[in-house]
Amino acid sequence: MERKAITKAVFPAAGLGTRFLPATKASPKEMLPLVDKPLIQYVVEEAVASGIDEIVLITGRGKRAIEDHFDVAFELEEDLKAKGKHKLLSQVQRIADMVTFCYIRQKKALGLGHAVLTAKRVIGDDPFAVLLGDDIIDAKTPALKQMMNVFQRYPSTILAIQKVPKSQTQNYGIIDAKKIEEGVYLVKDLVEKPSPKDAPSDLAIIGRYILTPEIFTALEQTKPGKGGEIQLTDGLKLLMEKEPIYAFEFEGVRHDAGDKLGFLKATVQFGLKNQEFGHEFRDYLKKLKL
Repeated sequence: MERKAITKAVFPAAGLGTRFLPATKASPKEMLPLVDKPLIQYVVEEAVASGIDEIVLITGRGKRAIEDHFDVAFELEEDLKAKGKHKLLSQVQRIADMVTFCYIRQKKALGLGHAVLTAKRVIGDDPFAVLLGDDIIDAKTPALKQMMNVFQRYPSTILAIQKVPKSQTQNYGIIDAKKIEEGVYLVKDLVEKPSPKDAPSDLAIIGRYILTPEIFTALEQTKPGKGGEIQLTDGLKLLMEKEPIYAFEFEGVRHDAGDKLGFLKATVQFGLKNQEFGHEFRDYLKKLKL
């Protein structure tokens, strides 16, 4: 089946960010600064570098700062211009000009599946990407672009996966799959957060998806689970009865920046890569008496 090119991406960002309380009591988790940019900007830049030209951002109460960040900041721009800070001005203007945004309000955070479903009217009948804003992937070729290349050969739903220690399977959706080529698997089953002894593999689903529009029908038929939430994994299991689902083991380093330790690790890695002060930061770390 021939599919259209992927030009739209959904960014679910209505969660409460409870893992970072109290820092996220009044500020969105997605706006936590990773060196010099908020987390979500890294993921937006990945999407844009992959060819996405429209982003559907699923927001909720208290997320206005995200919308403001990607909007024009007239007073700030005028101030930078007047002070001759042209490099900073260019950086600020680029944020607003990167991509077209559409905002949908998710009134209650009822699961990732529900967040994706709210985008149905905007996405329509096109295949689309879903990117989670706290999964930061450092890769030579953007992780989503790698997945799009796979989509050209296998025009169906594709899940990004990575190998995790068996002791950590209870933190992820885990796939049971058959390898069909290097890095590409045909998914036979998905298990949400299995214990290590019950996990069918060590291949974990992480926050990048390419989904066909048929997922919307599957999600509409998905029964709410714990807390009344509609889980994307449950919708994918229904979808798998209608069409094949593939998984792709991307190349790159992934940081779970929604976790405090993962956020610290990402800060160190991106700090060391920073062209402005990376060398000084490296020297500082070397001098620490650990």
